[in-house]
Amino acid sequence: QLQASGGGLVQAGGSLRLTCAVSGRTFRSYGWFRQAPGNEREFVAAILTSHNKLYYADSVKGRFTISRDRAKNTLYLEMNSLKPEDTAVYYCAAGDPIIIYVSASAGYSNWGQGTQVTVSS
Repeated sequence: QLQASGGGLVQAGGSLRLTCAVSGRTFRSYGWFRQAPGNEREFVAAILTSHNKLYYADSVKGRFTISRDRAKNTLYLEMNSLKPEDTAVYYCAAGDPIIIYVSASAGYSNWGQGTQVTVSS
């Protein structure tokens, strides 16, 4: 199971850190996705556990950092230089996607409940 937390209201240019507590077996990949009202769920970032390889959506590259603490079974998303267009419900996910599907929501079988991030201008 996955339990996301850490969302909130922040001004543009500010920072937030999302946390996702993970229980159960180790998955091949852990990711963050987001969904804004009226939009489809979109990929934000992912980490492959075997190689510790990181993937980012172009829209967040250089501003967001995904990381995982194996000892604490916790996934993080550090978000800096936040913009109003980052406003969305953020979901953590775990699954065993093959490499080409690491940024696809269909590649993940386990999802957290979502945490709201609101960035004001």
